[in-house]
Amino acid sequence: MKKTALINYRLSGVIAGMGHTDTIAVADSGLPIPRGTERIDLALTRGIPGFIDTLKVIFTELDVEEAVIASEMNEKSPGVYKEVVKLLGDIPIKEVKHEQLKDMTKDCKAVVRTGEYTSYCNIILRSGVVF
Repeated sequence: MKKTALINYRLSGVIAGMGHTDTIAVADSGLPIPRGTERIDLALTRGIPGFIDTLKVIFTELDVEEAVIASEMNEKSPGVYKEVVKLLGDIPIKEVKHEQLKDMTKDCKAVVRTGEYTSYCNIILRSGVVF
């Protein structure tokens, strides 16, 4: 049995298969997921699991070199925006319009759907390299 925090089989497998610069999205419950992009649906009910909790667990396994968020997050969900900035620390954050972020998900290895019901709680994580 795994010793790390992430025990979801599909999510752990996607992360294990990612190479440098590959991307994965973590999304609120309402983000449309493009046909053909792998969907890892963790949503159980409203708020479970939450967006920030899901990010924290993903960060235990994924080396992230850049994050992409919607520029609307800061205005529409400022509390979550502050938590994301704090959680990312020194990781560069690129802000794009929400429509562009949605379009970018088609190139992600997977989109992780959470139970988050807060607007604009979506992020694309670009994999770094551990050496």
